[in-house]
Amino acid sequence: MATLKDIADQVGVSISTVSRVVNNDTSRSVNADTRQRIWDAVAQLGYNPGKTAKDGAGSKRGISARQPDIGKVGCIVAVNQNKYNHPYFSPILEGIERGIQEHGGELAYIHNGEDLKSPEMLQKVIQDGGVDGIIVVESIDPVVYDAIKRHIPCVVGIDVSDPSIPSVGYDRLAAAKHAVQHLISRGHRHIGFLGGSGRSLDITKEKRYRGYKEAMDEAGLAIHKEWILDTEWNAEKSYTLMKRTLEKPAKLPSAFLAASDMMAISAMRAVFESGLRIPQDVAIASIDNIDFAEYATPPLTSVHIPKFEIGWVAAKTLVDVRQNKYPLPVKITLPFELMARQST
Repeated sequence: MATLKDIADQVGVSISTVSRVVNNDTSRSVNADTRQRIWDAVAQLGYNPGKTAKDGAGSKRGISARQPDIGKVGCIVAVNQNKYNHPYFSPILEGIERGIQEHGGELAYIHNGEDLKSPEMLQKVIQDGGVDGIIVVESIDPVVYDAIKRHIPCVVGIDVSDPSIPSVGYDRLAAAKHAVQHLISRGHRHIGFLGGSGRSLDITKEKRYRGYKEAMDEAGLAIHKEWILDTEWNAEKSYTLMKRTLEKPAKLPSAFLAASDMMAISAMRAVFESGLRIPQDVAIASIDNIDFAEYATPPLTSVHIPKFEIGWVAAKTLVDVRQNKYPLPVKITLPFELMARQST
């Protein structure tokens, strides 16, 4: 069965744009041509959010048809999908949608943090949306988040630091630590970090930085402040800061850990433009393993995060919570795997 992602891929727009059109959401304008192409793709692909997905033999997958309908589910993504991090969040959203469909439900909408800064949109989501549950992908504005928890009967988080709700994710600290240990095993002793801060606005509190620091401390390796580059989760800034760092006459690190692949790939361009080689002069490892990682030049060593599976499990967790299967908020952590490639 077709999904929102299938339509988005065919039309060449974001999943959230498709969601707004098919749900007649007028909070943000979509031009007439794009809107028409989306509806054409809906008809061509046979998209129907109310139907359960089928497997190759035409039978239902997932839970039994005898189990209760999950109902309508909303999804809130912390960041704007149209930015650099779309390759990471898109598979998660695909997993959410597939999981909801396989359990007899309907994905009612996908909004991002920018959408919910509008009081009108927030009102629509928490009071007029008519959903039975919401999946929140990463941390959103605390005021918005509290309003959602007060008004929506069931909330499940993905990588959300709130012990009062069920959550699904991966161990960010352990993933970063594992990547740094890989660099250390390759002989590197001077390792920098590319990343961003969370809502604390302090990069040293961010889990991937803490994993980097823990690995360095355990190996007895020094951390130099000038090698910690706060990119604010912006790929362009990652490129700019890396280039600026490489132009300095001071001693350079022989390797970097990047907190995301998109920051790593833009930093790799800065390395090449500075006349250096990867990995001979500067090795780079990263976290995410988006589809582009293995096609970078050279192919990027990255910790694989099971993005689709995280989304699917979040949808299944919402089903379980609505069926009162957990006496307490459950925390589900999915495994990661280092994909060692030529960048290290």
